[in-house]
Amino acid sequence: MGELLAADGHAVGIIVVGGASLNLLGLLERGTSDVDVLAVAQRDSTGSTEMRNPAPLPATLARAMATVARDLRLPENWMNTDVALQWKVGLPPTLPDDLTWETFGGLTVGLAGRQTLIMLKLFAATDSGPNSVHMQDLIALGPTDAELAGAADWVKTQDASDAFPTLLAGAIEHVRCHT
Repeated sequence: MGELLAADGHAVGIIVVGGASLNLLGLLERGTSDVDVLAVAQRDSTGSTEMRNPAPLPATLARAMATVARDLRLPENWMNTDVALQWKVGLPPTLPDDLTWETFGGLTVGLAGRQTLIMLKLFAATDSGPNSVHMQDLIALGPTDAELAGAADWVKTQDASDAFPTLLAGAIEHVRCHT
């Protein structure tokens, strides 16, 4: 994609979470069927990051994605913004300072780091249960009690339902029993 963007004279920045970020950072090694785009982003000369909701993706990026999907016979949604629903309830506060940047031609990718991924994975694991890929990723990250507590503070702000605190406590206990 980066080569396609560069060939057309375009440059796009995105922030990636999930399995793609875990793999590219070397935190985990597992297959993933998609790339989760949390934000369109741009870094300024001071290193500050400006982010916006990626939905809809910039047209230049969408065209490059479609070309890659066609050429590599990938599903149409191999790169998607499903995780961008997170913008409605709030992004992890660690995100802006927890990014590793990689450039691939005309594509600059901010990879969400360990602290941010622990927060997002704990939230997703609480919703999706102990057998989910999110829970397996969280266990594989081996968060400390302090990391879990910090993540839980943020996760508690993400769902106001009466049952959520109990589900969150169960998810944390599951992680502790398996790390």
